[in-house]
Amino acid sequence: MQTIPTTSNQREQEILRELRLAGGLSRVSFLADRLGVSDETIRRNIKSLAARSLVRKVHGGVLLAQSLTVTEQPFQLRMDQNAAIKQRLAQKVAEMIVDGDSLFLDIGSTTAYVAMALRNHQNLYIVTNSLAVSHALATRNNNRIFFAGGELRPHDGGAFGANAINFIRRFNVRYAIFSIGAINADVGFMLHDIQEADLSSEAAARAQTRIIIADSSKFGQRAPIAVEDPSQFDLLITDQAPGDDISAMLTENSISTVLPEP
Repeated sequence: MQTIPTTSNQREQEILRELRLAGGLSRVSFLADRLGVSDETIRRNIKSLAARSLVRKVHGGVLLAQSLTVTEQPFQLRMDQNAAIKQRLAQKVAEMIVDGDSLFLDIGSTTAYVAMALRNHQNLYIVTNSLAVSHALATRNNNRIFFAGGELRPHDGGAFGANAINFIRRFNVRYAIFSIGAINADVGFMLHDIQEADLSSEAAARAQTRIIIADSSKFGQRAPIAVEDPSQFDLLITDQAPGDDISAMLTENSISTVLPEP
């Protein structure tokens, strides 16, 4: 059987995961042994991670950056966090959408609140890989739901993989609405999962207006996967104006910030 090669991004995810399991600090030789590669390969990956401030090199090993969250919390727990703020942000998005609009919604908890805020809209044309979005909007008000195929992940009810991406490629929508794991001035937008990043890029390429919806707790945080090309997004809908550093990143990428009414 032919072995599928591990990409650099996949190995970096594995290194971050092993660091978290090891309590945040590990020797290079331990990581090499765990991942079945040479010490030099691990050092190259660590250099790449350190350049993005995801880890710090220390004598004889590597230390996980304190602001990095490697894995997301379970979906239902995220639904309960900052719920009132997420509802306000979701309502702001819903005000932008009119009956009959076409849109893509991803698997995030904030995006699930957007779906709930849209339950009185009619004739929506919705593309999604989220079971929560489908459950909120299917069989209501003559909506049409197109669900990306693939195995449903147990921790968030999202469908991913080659089949899901190929499905997304067949659509062109007015709005694509995305959640995000972290927003950082140096890197831009970040996610916890490379599959999410790949699918988000495909969906963004097939929308007229690309919206990120995120509460301000994501400002200044880091996650393992950088979303390629922040300039592919048009709007950031959030609850507080970001600081100067993140504002500069948004301006550089021609992204407008939208705040809900107080």
